[in-house]
Formats: sequence, structure tokens, C-alpha cells
Amino acid sequence: MTTEITLKANPKYIKQFQKGFPLLNKENVSTPLENLDEGSIVNLVDTNKNFIARGYFGKQNKGFGWLVSWKEDEPIDKEFFNKKFQNAVNQRLHFFYDEQTTAFRVFNSEGDGFGGITLDYFEGYYLIHWYSMGAYSFKEDIITAIKKLPNYKGLYQKKRFAVEGKYVEEDDFVHGERPSFPLLVKENSVNFAIYLNDGAMVGVFLDQREVRKLIRDKYADGKRVLNTFSYTGAFSVFAALGGAAETTSVDLANRSLSKTIEQFSINGIDYEAQNILVEDVFKYFKFAVKKELTFDMVILDPPSFARSKKHTFSASKDYTDLLKEAIAITEKNGVIVASTNCSTFDMKKFKGFIETAFKETNGSYKLLEEFTLPEDFKTINQYKQSDYLKVVFIQKR
Repeated sequence: MTTEITLKANPKYIKQFQKGFPLLNKENVSTPLENLDEGSIVNLVDTNKNFIARGYFGKQNKGFGWLVSWKEDEPIDKEFFNKKFQNAVNQRLHFFYDEQTTAFRVFNSEGDGFGGITLDYFEGYYLIHWYSMGAYSFKEDIITAIKKLPNYKGLYQKKRFAVEGKYVEEDDFVHGERPSFPLLVKENSVNFAIYLNDGAMVGVFLDQREVRKLIRDKYADGKRVLNTFSYTGAFSVFAALGGAAETTSVDLANRSLSKTIEQFSINGIDYEAQNILVEDVFKYFKFAVKKELTFDMVILDPPSFARSKKHTFSASKDYTDLLKEAIAITEKNGVIVASTNCSTFDMKKFKGFIETAFKETNGSYKLLEEFTLPEDFKTINQYKQSDYLKVVFIQKR
């Protein structure tokens, strides 16, 4: 039997909650949260014990739980999840009919009404990420709902929550058919090799779909492109297919070499005509300056936080310096694609990093394009922090 508890909202935050703010944390409730059972149903009330919303307790890096219903008579049960997932699918039906794109997000956490999980679609196979033990406690009802979704062939899961202080990154086949890997999917007619059974990162970050398409369709033709923090080389593949004269992919992870070769190969691109380097990006910048290498396009898509033997990178502290490194090896009128998935600052602050970097290098620039999350990564106005992606195309003048 699921435990039900009543929490009092901090009076300062009552209006925010009433308008639909979904995250529970230490500041916005008056009741201590630490010792609650994961998955406990939370009934949030105001100072007069009037109902505000219902949710659940589940510790993750963002807070202590999520509000998921503002209806006092709505239980969190099988029917609740059936409705949530069906509503999410209805808003994305056009993706299911798009033969050129067979990988996308189906359910985006609090954006679709239940924080703590995401659900992605890969050519008939679904992948759920659980971000807390509390969210995972609803697994039976959630999995039952997922099995009813369109084109369902099977389900994989990734557990991304801490148990006794240690993060669990298990990979489980849950139900249905087992695919053979790599599973080939399409994004705007480009192939990607996906591995649902091999770690938390499956082969492509789906939130950059529109950025990759624009690079291919508008910016890559005839250009020398440097793709830093390149992972499996997705930006490089799109640049090559867009007519880039040359691509250089740089990533510190050893497996980036074989993964990038694979992505080029399944798209009929001669990988030996491209440059694929397993190298510390910061070391490569110094090498490029020393050898007087320059590029027409430099793509910067670092993790929010990264550590190598010689460098620790934090997007909130170090992005300006990263931009300065990129500016130094970008040709005049060349383009820097600056991207970050760090949720601790907004687009205005990100553009401030850009301005500072050019000011400190005595350069000038023009902003050409900007992106946030694509439509399948649904967010809500009441919780702007969930719109984490910021991408700006910058022309060096």
C-alpha cells in the first residue's frame, strides 16, 4: 500500500504552486522532507489545509519530488498514466507518421505532466529513463501504459538514481522483442546506429535534431568543420552530408573513434576522408593554434561538467574561456555553433558569455540563429528551468 502524506506549502510559494509549479524542494514546503519513503503520495495544502496539488516523493538532483495533478479527486493510478501517455502521444502523432525521422521523445518528464521520467522512441522500441526511486515505484502502472503506445515492439530502461549514495546506471531489457544492435534509426533521412543495451548514452542526443538539420541544409557546404566534444560524430555526419569540404571530430573518450566511424559508414561516407581524433579538446585547441589551423565552422557542445587529467570544465564558469579558444581558430566570417545543456543559467546569460568572449578577444560578431528544445521535448512555462538547451549560431566578423 502506497503511503499518503500531507505537506504544507511554504506561504511564499503558494501562488506559484497554484499556477502549476511542479517541483518540491526544501525551500518551498514547510514540512521536513528528508525522511519520507520514496514513492509516497504527497498531498500539498496551503496554510488553511486547502488542497493545492498531488504528487509524489522522489529524491533526484533537482529536488525531492514532483507535483503531477491539481485535481483533488484524481488518483495516481493506471488510468492516470494511460491518460498522460496518450496525451503525450497525441501531441506527437506527426512524428509517428514521419518515415524520415524514426527517433524522438515521446514523454518529457514534467513537460508532459509527470516529472522524474522520460520516454524516447527508436524505430518501434521505447526507452524509459527513471530519475528517482520514487518515480520507479510506479513502474508497473507506467510500463502497462507504455505497452499500449503506437508501433510498440519492446521496452528498455535506464535507472539514473542513487541508492545508498551510489548511482545506479543499470540497463535492462524490460519487455517485448529483443532487437539486434545496432538498431538503425533515421533523423531527417540520416541514419544513426543506436545501442539501447550499452550504457546511459545510446548513440545520439535527440534534442539537437533541428540544429543538425540546419548545419546540413544551410551552413556546411564547402566548409571546413571542427566538431568538438563530438561523442559519436552526429554533427560531423550532418556536415559531411551537407557538402562540408572536411570535418574534424575531437573527443576524449576512446570509444568515440569506433562510434564515429560507424556513423559515417552507415551513411555511405568514407570515414578515412574525415579527421577523427581521440584527444582532449583543450589540448587540441592549443595544437590548432600552434599549427595555424583554422576552420570555417566550429561546433561547441560540451557537457555541463567534465573532468580530464588536466582539465575540469564547468559550463557555468568556463564557457566564456571555451568560446575564446574557438574564436582564435575560426576564420573571419566563419561560424561558431555554441551549445549548452546546462540548466543553471538562461539564454540571456549564455549570450552574455558570448559577448564577454568577443570583447576579451577584441573581436566582433553577429548572432545568426538560436535554438532551445525541439517540440517533442515539451516544457511548461511554470517551470522554465526544464528548457535547458541553448544553441546560438555566431558569425565571427
